[in-house]
Amino acid sequence: MSESDTEVRTLYQAHLALAAIRPELDAPASKWRQYHLRSARVYAEIAEIDRGHHHEAMYWADRERRKAEEIERTGVREGPGRSVKV
Repeated sequence: MSESDTEVRTLYQAHLALAAIRPELDAPASKWRQYHLRSARVYAEIAEIDRGHHHEAMYWADRERRKAEEIERTGVREGPGRSVKV
């Protein structure tokens, strides 16, 4: 799936599209950081489109942004397959 293959208009569609491009568990932390930043952007945009799920989408945007910031700060991704910046 490339950057522009999928257009989404609902929170549910965003969840599915982002799950489809999720990195492998053993992917480097930098790839995970990029994924979380992209996810944060998608959820923030969906919050403005899918108004019935505005607050939930904003929660997800904030959650993904915090994960990216944690990776940036520490170089470490939590969970299985995590990696450490050397």
